[in-house]
Amino acid sequence: MPVARRNPRTEAGSQPATLAAAGPGRFEISGDLGFHDAARMLAEGDAAFGTLKDVEIDLAKVGRVDSAGLALLLEWSMSARQSGRALSYRNVPSIISALAGISDVSALLEPAVAGGG
Repeated sequence: MPVARRNPRTEAGSQPATLAAAGPGRFEISGDLGFHDAARMLAEGDAAFGTLKDVEIDLAKVGRVDSAGLALLLEWSMSARQSGRALSYRNVPSIISALAGISDVSALLEPAVAGGG
């Protein structure tokens, strides 16, 4: 008998991640940031950030986050540094900080983290 596989998208409350413009150089992510959306979000972010020199991403509306979501934020941070772009994250959920600490990558994310508000 085949084993039933769980689909995280069918779990109650699971929302696909979205990236939306929130003003000049400002963006917000809402929904669950993880494996199912990371590749799409990477491409969307790269296109949206374009040639902007300063980018701010608000994470206040992020729900669940997994290691792929953290990897996405790290990729955006590293890409920004390599291209001379200033990138900051606002309203970072505690789960992202915890995942970064467990993964021993906090130092890679911290320079891009701004305060709340």
